[in-house]
Amino acid sequence: MPTPAAGLSPVGEAGTASDRERGSGARGGTLGAQVARRIEDEIIAAGWPVGRNLGSEQDLQDRYGVSRAVLREALRLVEHHQVARMRRGPGGGLFVTAPDAAPATRAMVIYLDYVGTSVDDLIGARLLLEPRAAELAAERLTEDGVRRLRGLLEEESRRREEPGIWSQDVLHLALGELSGNAALCSFIEILTRLTTRYAHTATHTPKAEAVRSKESAGRHHTAIVEAVIAGDTGRARALVVEHLTATADWLRTHRSGEPDGPIAPQLIEAPDGKLGEVVASRIHHQIAADGWPIGEALGSEAELLARYGVSRAVLREAVRLLEYHGVARMRRGPGGGLLVTAPDPRASIETMALYLDYQRAGVANLLSVREAIELGTLSPVIARRDEPGVSARLRDAVRVLWPSDGRGAPQDPFHRELALLAGNPVLVLFLRVLTELWTRHTSAQTPSLPGAEAAEDVEQVHRGILEAILAGDESLARHRMRRHLAILNEWWH
Repeated sequence: MPTPAAGLSPVGEAGTASDRERGSGARGGTLGAQVARRIEDEIIAAGWPVGRNLGSEQDLQDRYGVSRAVLREALRLVEHHQVARMRRGPGGGLFVTAPDAAPATRAMVIYLDYVGTSVDDLIGARLLLEPRAAELAAERLTEDGVRRLRGLLEEESRRREEPGIWSQDVLHLALGELSGNAALCSFIEILTRLTTRYAHTATHTPKAEAVRSKESAGRHHTAIVEAVIAGDTGRARALVVEHLTATADWLRTHRSGEPDGPIAPQLIEAPDGKLGEVVASRIHHQIAADGWPIGEALGSEAELLARYGVSRAVLREAVRLLEYHGVARMRRGPGGGLLVTAPDPRASIETMALYLDYQRAGVANLLSVREAIELGTLSPVIARRDEPGVSARLRDAVRVLWPSDGRGAPQDPFHRELALLAGNPVLVLFLRVLTELWTRHTSAQTPSLPGAEAAEDVEQVHRGILEAILAGDESLARHRMRRHLAILNEWWH
């Protein structure tokens, strides 16, 4: 029988009070979801030992003190996050794997589209992140990077005469990768995918205009690449801003709001194509293509079995995944069926946080991204400071709540409230990813974070930021926010 992995603490079903509190809200709060969360947290605490066998199904069942059904629900969620994979047969067990952010990226794109992210929201977020990526790429570019960027320009030039105006912008993705910042790269991929999705809703564009648009984008790309290669960070930043501003103008002029053909990306996807996940993807694609008709029944279990030609076990696995992502839920009994629901980003937020933890993004890199996002919330909030209720919402959010046992991350609503008041769903979503990453990392941190005695100091800093916001003093608000974030990240070691 395989030996449980060293460094992973065997915790019984009850666990500690902190375990129960953290698990109760995770992924709908089912016991299987709580066990999945604990497996993932323990993998993080062990330093993400890819390839390590965590034990057989019986080992894990005994370790967590749960039934086989509960454990298998947990294993499905862990496998879907690609955190670990169960291997059957002799020498089998639950093996730690390297995660892939692609499913979460696609889910976030769908969610942001669903909640009505505007062109201004989209480009506003890109303007906060992509100029920084260009600067970092310019600072750390190698000869291989030079060849890669110039090769992308050559490919772009060759494909300029192909039909269509927009495609996923590989140059911007390359700059994100060359920045060396995993969080920045992941967020840029989400934004470029959403831009591509929105561009596909463009009205028909005459060929001559399409060619002119491609040529203009090509000139911008060439100038950006040459500035990055030259190490001219200031010019690279300015050129990215100019290019994104032009992109926003094009989208505002041409976007009709209706997709030109089926463009919905898949939400649930597995690298090995497990049949349940494939069926879930097909159902999701149908929902997105139909305009997300919330409350509409897609069919009874019997009808879905006939439509997709799969076994009841496969269909129920697909339904569990759809319910997990908040895409649809099965209602039993007369008049029941699979009902479309509003998408829930929590699962993809958790997946993205796990991926970034695995990538070891680093405190400095995460601070860079978080600082860009949080500083980006200040100007729109300051512009709204005199609106009814804004001041009261912020004053109510300055308090910090530390866990009573001193373990885990504190509840700090002030930063989330700033993002919500800024009115940009992209910033809210990205900040939730970073907060989830912080929570997962610090929950297993030793020694733990400063306890409740630090709450008063943090609240005082929040009040100082709030004072600057309400006075309309953006420079002072940015100064205080920068210092505050630097101190917070000193606690993350």
